[in-house]
Amino acid sequence: MRSLPLPLALTARLSPVVVLAAAGWALSSGPFAAPQAAEHKPAEEKTENRSASAPSTATVSKAYSAAPAPCESVAKKTIESLVPGAKTAGKEIPSTDTELRRTCSWNALKGYDYRWLDVSYEVMESDDAAQKSYEAHLDKKSGGGAVPGLGDSAYSVVNLTTEDEQQTREGVVIARASNALVMITYNGSDFESKKAPSTDTINKGAIKAAKEAVAALESDKG
Repeated sequence: MRSLPLPLALTARLSPVVVLAAAGWALSSGPFAAPQAAEHKPAEEKTENRSASAPSTATVSKAYSAAPAPCESVAKKTIESLVPGAKTAGKEIPSTDTELRRTCSWNALKGYDYRWLDVSYEVMESDDAAQKSYEAHLDKKSGGGAVPGLGDSAYSVVNLTTEDEQQTREGVVIARASNALVMITYNGSDFESKKAPSTDTINKGAIKAAKEAVAALESDKG
């Protein structure tokens, strides 16, 4: 099989690595609110006279306090299936706060078939904050539908784009588990036929990766 120069579409698909490295996860919900300061006690009050029933100043407990390692969140055999030819170790994208936001990417061109997979985590201050962010993400999407049995709520959508006659089909799954969000992006192209993988192939692949990523989050609970 003779070697052909890759079309401009491949360059376009590789460029998100630079964007992600510069901006972190673009779907971030924004700065977290600072916790409310504890009520100040009068200086003359002695410690031993304080009531044991006084309101606690501890922060509200969260199901998840840190994001798990995203490059270890999906099984090697799943990576080999979804992204043939990719290094199963993946590549973690630099983040401004690795405890709260982490993303790992896999991509490979095998023959003329190209695949890309991203797994992202975002840990937020509360379940309510995560739910609001989840709903904001859904407002930006069209089509698709709910994914039952995945986290507290989950949604998947698949879109087809065409550039220079080259098709690319991309699936996105967004799941919320308590105060954390899990986002999967999975896409593919065939540079020989200029066609994209089927909707079913991309959607099922994205959901499979999402299930493993959510399971990794839940097993890393702390």
